[in-house]
Amino acid sequence: MKTTMSSLSAFGDSSIQTPSKSRIRQGCHSAGPNVSGDHIHLASSSMPSFPILQRSSEEKILYSDRLTLERQKLTVCPIIDGEEHLRLLNFQHNFITRIQNISNLQRLIFLDLYDNQIEEISGLSTLRSLRVLLLGKNRIKQISNLENLKSLDVLDLHGNQITKIENVSHLCDLRVLNLARNLLSHVDNLNGLDSLTELNLRHNQITFVRDVDNLPCLQRLFLSFNNISTFESVCCLADSSSLSDITFDGNPIAQESWYKHTILQNMMQLRQLDMKRVTEEERRMASVVAKKEEEKKRESHKQSLLKEKKRLTINNVARKWDLQQHRIPNIAPNQDRKVSDSSQDPSQLHGSTVSAFPEETGSLDSGLANALQGLSVTDTHLVEVDGDTLSLYGSGALESLDRNWSVQTAGMVTTVSFTFIEFDEIVQVLPKLKIKFPNSLHLKFKETNLVMLQQFNALAQLRRVDQLTIDPQGNPVVNFTLWKYYVLFRLSHFSMQKINGTEVTQNDMIMAERLFGILAHVASSELPQYRMISILGDARKKQFRYLLETKGKKPGLVNEENNDSKRLVGENTNRAMLNYTTRDVYNERLEEIKEKKKFCKMYMEDLVKEATEINMKNEALQKLWPQMFIELVRDAVIEIRNKNSYMKLCLQQITDQK
Repeated sequence: MKTTMSSLSAFGDSSIQTPSKSRIRQGCHSAGPNVSGDHIHLASSSMPSFPILQRSSEEKILYSDRLTLERQKLTVCPIIDGEEHLRLLNFQHNFITRIQNISNLQRLIFLDLYDNQIEEISGLSTLRSLRVLLLGKNRIKQISNLENLKSLDVLDLHGNQITKIENVSHLCDLRVLNLARNLLSHVDNLNGLDSLTELNLRHNQITFVRDVDNLPCLQRLFLSFNNISTFESVCCLADSSSLSDITFDGNPIAQESWYKHTILQNMMQLRQLDMKRVTEEERRMASVVAKKEEEKKRESHKQSLLKEKKRLTINNVARKWDLQQHRIPNIAPNQDRKVSDSSQDPSQLHGSTVSAFPEETGSLDSGLANALQGLSVTDTHLVEVDGDTLSLYGSGALESLDRNWSVQTAGMVTTVSFTFIEFDEIVQVLPKLKIKFPNSLHLKFKETNLVMLQQFNALAQLRRVDQLTIDPQGNPVVNFTLWKYYVLFRLSHFSMQKINGTEVTQNDMIMAERLFGILAHVASSELPQYRMISILGDARKKQFRYLLETKGKKPGLVNEENNDSKRLVGENTNRAMLNYTTRDVYNERLEEIKEKKKFCKMYMEDLVKEATEINMKNEALQKLWPQMFIELVRDAVIEIRNKNSYMKLCLQQITDQK
């Protein structure tokens, strides 16, 4: 066995050589002429396709437990009778196509069929004592029929046409497996090979490796000249505690600058890499370089993860929006897909990092882990802070305004973007936006259902707006020719600088006043005082009351400055009459009106029904009354016909009542 192990060394792509070689007579199907010194004879048998092996007594004594039939141009295995004690059998360099006629050699421990034309592993089920099986350089396409060879120690299948590792998990005593020069594209199905110490996979087409970390005794692994290009495809090797020698030369990965230090950093137990001894200096340098590379890789991976998470979430929010707008049919999601709680707190992308909100930021590791877990297409909203821009996607993102934002982050935000959110929902959080982000000057709306000019009235409650961007996508209001002039008129107190990226000029302000000034005057003049006061804010209520009080004073007591203030306040008041009622409030009022109408209708129906019943009873009484009257008179006459009897009966009734 020492000879066997040495032959399957690091370069063991060739067959194992047997310890001795007998001189045999040439020929297969019939015995040829005797050659001087030969002691083996192949005689014809009753089966013409199988010759019978015969050895001289001297040969049997000299090599009692071994038989070599090397380079005999055999196309079949000869019949071997009377050799049941054989332990070693060599058929190297022949033309044998099928393993047969050896089932009687049950003591055989070494079988060499290297360099033949065998296409299938068969005929070995009775060789339970076999320890070494050499089938290199044949035409085998599948590993099979090894179920009974549980004592196998060495299995050599190099130089065949095998595409998959299979049917070897029961070989718990196997120590050497040679699959070099086959057609393997991946490595797996190695579980159960608990004694395997050497695995040769040179010259295949392997792109990734699995299950090697489950081999507790593996020491030498040869992966030279394959198609391995990344460490991730062989990362399971880092979990192997027994592996000491490995080769990757001839793979694309070996050409990378990070190759050596990455391998050494992740496989600290290695003693040799690519047949070269690993020094302590190389380990130290690998540790330093690998640490830097890991930081870069981790940062890159994190950025990629954030981008993918953002993309998936925005796509999901967009799909939900389209469903709400009835743009696409509602299709049930895949049941196999993990469903997440849509009420979960929205993740915030702050700059280029994923975290909770600023006061809840954890460590980098936990942040990355949370991002990995949150990479789901079922997220229904997204909050992103990128530089000075706060982007909100989906209605659930509005809940983020209730969070405790840090002063630094909130003060840095100057632009707020709303996407895939109903404008009526945005209106409800505008007071919070004014408080949370006091420096916000630029508002962007995309896919927010801005459909009428009145909706712009709601923006008047903000503290300041310098720029307004209304994306045509999902906002039909931009199709109105005069929408920009209405915005300038209604929000004139903001002195806006840009609308949709275009500078606002003085002529634009004049045109806006000409177009919509009369509208504001009509709106304010037609309303009673109590309605105007209810519409105005607290600050302008005081100003409005002041204007009403000055009307009762003498003209001389009101100076020119008060007149100017009156004019200015009057303009703002006129515009304040142009307010906007959200759809929810409007719907509530409609529901209230409907309820009142429903009640009134039911009440009137009950009155009509009751009146109808009374009328019907009255008509019935009118029809029955003549007959009833006659019967009453008749009954009275009959009762008083006998006056004494009648009086007696009445007195009796009175007595009974007492």
